[in-house]
Amino acid sequence: MTTSQNASPFMERETIFWFKAAPIHAFPIDSGACIKYLDQQIAVFNFSQSGEWYACQNLCPHRMQMVLARGLLGSCGEEPKVACPFHKKTFSLKDGKNLNGDDCHITTYPTKIEGEYLYIGLPFETSQSEKAENIT
Repeated sequence: MTTSQNASPFMERETIFWFKAAPIHAFPIDSGACIKYLDQQIAVFNFSQSGEWYACQNLCPHRMQMVLARGLLGSCGEEPKVACPFHKKTFSLKDGKNLNGDDCHITTYPTKIEGEYLYIGLPFETSQSEKAENIT
């Protein structure tokens, strides 16, 4: 098992549920994909430069559009980031901070790999434990 060291608004020990998102081969390298879990859209990134996986909300808080999975990956020093494809606002994939200095931030989630599957840590419990929908 490999767990990403990326920080999130909630501590990993507060993760109540690990959602089995999809097989790792289903995700593009150095790009994003969107997983729908219940009523949430979660952007997932396979960042090969660092060998890390990241997950965050898909909603860009700047204009309230579900686009971050289609965002541009990069880094600012050692900080992996995603830029909204429409507005170019950049967010840390480690802790969700807006790297442009604005007040809007995003929620990030811990990730781990077990076998050939990516799991996303969620801060809530649900009875619908494996509700992954299409990766886009």
